[in-house]
Amino acid sequence: MSDFVIVTGLSGAGGSTAASVFEDLGWFVIDNLPPALMSKVADLVRKGEQTTDRIALVIWASPFLEELLPALDQLERKRSRPTVRVLFLEASDDVLIRRFEDKRRRHPVDPGGLGVAEAIDRERRLLEPVKARADVVVDTTDLNVHQLRDRITSLFASAEEREQAMQTSVVSFGYKHGIPLDVDTVIDCRFLPNPHWVDSLRPLTGLDEDVRYYVMSQPETRAFLDKLGDLLDLLLPAYVREGKSYFTLAVGCTGGNHRSVVLAEEIAALMRDRGFHPNVNHRDVHRR
Repeated sequence: MSDFVIVTGLSGAGGSTAASVFEDLGWFVIDNLPPALMSKVADLVRKGEQTTDRIALVIWASPFLEELLPALDQLERKRSRPTVRVLFLEASDDVLIRRFEDKRRRHPVDPGGLGVAEAIDRERRLLEPVKARADVVVDTTDLNVHQLRDRITSLFASAEEREQAMQTSVVSFGYKHGIPLDVDTVIDCRFLPNPHWVDSLRPLTGLDEDVRYYVMSQPETRAFLDKLGDLLDLLLPAYVREGKSYFTLAVGCTGGNHRSVVLAEEIAALMRDRGFHPNVNHRDVHRR
């Protein structure tokens, strides 16, 4: 049984941000869906070979707005009835007017000649029955995008997702194979002695205990990890507060076989100690 959230409300109240938050939380998001298709989506999900557990349908001002409540009734009457919740976003007239003026967009319910203020008033009246039906009403008047993200996360994320608001990854790589392009922070560990020049260690990788012992026994290694731990204490909570959904740290050595592999595993352990659950990828560990 799938969980549905219908995201609707006043134009300019934060619908695009809400859609992005649901996507980052792993929901399947369909934006600007005609209400008449809501029931069809439920049928397709139920008949599909793979179950989509959480679906967010974003429905904003359109010629079909009056169809929203009947479509919602139909969705809830389904035999295998899904959980359906309605999230309604609103804001004060002054804030909505300023947002439309800043973006220089025409209001979607203005057929021409009404003006922004009159269009907002018209849309507010049209949506009054939908607001009355809503499970959650969020006023975004005084919320920035980060605060709105936090509000939606607190309402719709699982306990595990609330604890892990940012997905983290650690990548090891070799500089001779090129720096990864899709990372946020790159750390160079070529200041450490290279196991490549130890004959017995050369054919091994940083996943082997002998190489790990060699790298970790260097006095610079522990000092480096202690300093990096302090940096993570600063960066990770700050990125979460800013609403960052993904953070990838890359650590590189010459070939990506030894030092960077060991340090990537150690850095991932540092992140776990701080409540994160990073994915670890050794991009070049088997390349020579």
